[in-house]
Formats: sequence, structure tokens, C-alpha cells
Amino acid sequence: MVGHQMEKASNGTAALEMQTGELDQPSPLRKIISVASIAAGVQFGWALQLSLLTPYVQLLGIPHKWASLIWLCGPISGMLVQPIVGYHSDRCTSRFGRRRPFIVAGAGLVTVAVFLIGYAADIGHSMGDQLNKPPRTRAIAIFALGFWILDVANNTLQGPCRAFLADLSAGNAKKTRTANAFFSFFMAVGNVLGYAAGSYRNLYKVVPFTMTESCDLYCANLKTCFFLSITLLLLEKPWTPEPTADGKASNVPFFGEIFGAFKELKRPMWMLLIVTALNWIAWFPFLLFDTDWMGREVYGGDSDAAATNAAKKLYNDGVRAGALGLMLNAIVLGFMSLGVEWVGRKLGGAKRLWGVVNFILAICLAMTVLVTKQAENHRRDHGGAKTGPPGNVTAGALTLFAVLGIPQAITFSIPFALASIFSTNSGAGQGLSLGVLNLAIVVPQMVVSVGGGPFDELFGGGNIPAFVLGAIAAAVSGVLALTVLPSPPPDAPAFKTGAMGFH
Repeated sequence: MVGHQMEKASNGTAALEMQTGELDQPSPLRKIISVASIAAGVQFGWALQLSLLTPYVQLLGIPHKWASLIWLCGPISGMLVQPIVGYHSDRCTSRFGRRRPFIVAGAGLVTVAVFLIGYAADIGHSMGDQLNKPPRTRAIAIFALGFWILDVANNTLQGPCRAFLADLSAGNAKKTRTANAFFSFFMAVGNVLGYAAGSYRNLYKVVPFTMTESCDLYCANLKTCFFLSITLLLLEKPWTPEPTADGKASNVPFFGEIFGAFKELKRPMWMLLIVTALNWIAWFPFLLFDTDWMGREVYGGDSDAAATNAAKKLYNDGVRAGALGLMLNAIVLGFMSLGVEWVGRKLGGAKRLWGVVNFILAICLAMTVLVTKQAENHRRDHGGAKTGPPGNVTAGALTLFAVLGIPQAITFSIPFALASIFSTNSGAGQGLSLGVLNLAIVVPQMVVSVGGGPFDELFGGGNIPAFVLGAIAAAVSGVLALTVLPSPPPDAPAFKTGAMGFH
């Protein structure tokens, strides 16, 4: 019986290898760019989440220290959805290809999710929410449901897209890095569009019916942004179906295979997971609360329902300034993404590049303390300063946003390229391998989501304590990237690096 099970697993692995190895040569660059462009639509939705949704949930009546719990849906769905979708997309035998059905399904879920999020306030009011009595519990429940669906949708889209890029690279390490760099570039394009939309105060006038009795200007702008998100996804260029295997899919159960993948990880892949996890512990506090930091610490505003109108106005001004900062960040991210390969060669390889930019990340996060202190000193010296921070403080904050685009470009490309290169010879397939890497991203996000708010409260509230912790994590990840992370071959085909990743 044991022999029979081993034979079934062997046959399943052989069938999977037939699938993942069908492309003997890398695809043309234009096809890789076409597939990578889906990142623009996906990232537009993420940009809206990062720039607008934390302030929005607080306006619905959720206190600041608990707002981070809303973000738990992201890591939980990422921990389950990406490995499952990756596993099944590795084995899908649809005539439309292995990856495309999942990408299309994810786009459909995005449409459902943005409708629920955009109309949460309206639906909640129609169900009995009192506009002048926060929290609006029904609106919050509908919003949370839509938010969970949106994260499931984005994970359904992103995993197969990156796996498809690895398929098209056909095991060539340089092509894999280039494909992931273009994916990062189109993420920057989506970020620019999303953050630009979030920073424009009168965006709702594009779709005037979005403003209602229960949905004010801020809510109407968010609703309009999501309509634009759907439009951008629908305009994405369709991809030609990639070939599928004629053989049978693997009979190895999903959970057996993913635990088997962890069991068979060799040291280089474990090092990649550890450095990735520390890197994202550094990133998540800022990614979740960057616009809140601008509104609360830099501008001195407040989004709580009991706050004065003046405090709310300052907060909203800060959030819009933060969205402008994120747009600058995305522009730098886009240019840096196109130069990743060149800069990596100049610095001596991918791991050295990743290590250096992690120190840049650490410095920028530490500098948020200086910017915050300058803003607080200005308010103290000017009797509360109801007009926001001086120009030099705002310029300093926006500079930090822009400079952070440099390490972000590396974070969005190098780890995924290394995972594809390290795991090419694994029986798990590209989809599942990238799903395993995603676990090193979502677990830190869960830690930050659960502990971020209470941790900040422990040190007197605000976002600075979590930013300082992120700076420390970034410095440690930089040291590990330079010292223990292995270097992949610079230009050799990735199938020659199998000994570096899985058995």
C-alpha cells in the first residue's frame, strides 16, 4: 500500500512537471509585459485601501486602536487563499489555461466587493443606522464583509499572475527577475492612479450620484474611486490562453503537499522566508497607517466621531497630503522598478541590493520620529496651530514617502523572483511555491494587525511606536539579507539552481 501511494505521488509529480515545464524557451517580452500589466488594476484597489480605508472605518465609528483589526482579513485570506489558488492553478486543465480562470474569477469578486464597501454607509442607513450616533454598526458589518471579499479577490488575482510570469520565464533567472520587475512597475502605475484619486477632494463630481444623505464628501470620493477600480480592471488587456498538460493532475492532497513543501525546504529558502517576514514586519505599520500618521501626528487632526469639526478638517487635510505622498512614492517605485536589474548589477547582486535598501527603509521609518517631533513643537509654539504644519515639516514628510519608493520596488520584485528561482525544481509548482512565500508576508501582517493598535496605546497612542519597531525589523532584515541569504546565479537558467531551494 505504501508503494502504491508512492507511485501515485510520483505520477502526480510527473504530471505537474509536465505542466510547469512545457515552455522550453522564455516567452517574448511583450507577452510578459501584457501579463504583468494586470498588476495595475490589482494595485489600484490596494492603493485605495492603504490611503483611504483606515480613515474611513474610523469615520464609521471604530476607535483608532481597534481600526487595525479590520486589516486582519488581508493576512487571513492571504494565508489560505494564495496557497490554495496557487495549488489548484498549478493543476488546472481548463482550455483557457491554468492561471486565467482564477484571474477572471478574482476580477469578478473585486466587482462584488467594491460595491459592498462603497455602499456600506447607504445600506447601513437604510437598515437603521443613525447618522448622528456612531458607531454605525450595520455599515461597519457590511463594510467588513466587502473588505474580506476584496482581499480574497486580490489574493486570487495576484498569486496566479506572478505564477504565470514564472511560467512564461521558462526557468531563466534573468527573465524571471525582469518579469517581476515589470510586475512591480505596473504596481507603481496602479499606485499612482489610486493615490492620485485618493488625494483629489472633488473626485465625487465625476460620478455625482455617489453623494447621498448617509454618504458625505469623503465617503462619496471613496465610492467613486472603487467605480474607477472596476473600470480599470475591465480595461485590462486579455491574455492568450497558456498551454495546459494532457496528463492527469497530481493526486497529492493540498495540505499534504504544502506541509511537504515546508518539510523539504532547504536552508536558502528558509533564509528567504525569514528575511521576507522581517522585511514585512518593518513595512506593515507604515503601509497601514501612513495616511493616518499624516492626519493625526503631522497635521494634528482627529478622526474620532466626537472630535471637533476643525480637528476633523485637519485630519482630512493630512490624509489628502498623505495620499499625495503615496503618489510620489509610487512614481519613485515605478522608475526604480525599471532599474532594478541595472542597480543590482552595480551593487553586486540581488541579495546585496535587498540588504542595502532595507537599511534605507530603516532610516526612513526612524525619521518619522523627527518629523513628528517637529510638527508637535510647531503646534506647541503656535498655540495649537489650527492650520496644519509648516511647509518644511510637510516637505520632510513627503520626502520620506518618496524615498520609501526605492526599497518598496525591491520588496515587490526581488523576493518573488528569488522564490521562483530557488523553487523551480520543486514538485510543488510555481503557484504553490509563491503561496508559501506569501505566508512569510501575511503572518507578519497578522501580528501587526492584532498588536499594532494596543502596542501604540501601550506607549501613549499614535503610530510612532510601531514605526520605530518597524525600523528595527528593517535593520535586522538588512543584516540577514547581506550575511545569510544566498546569491542566485546572475544570468544562468533557474533550473540550474535547484540545489539552492527545495530538495
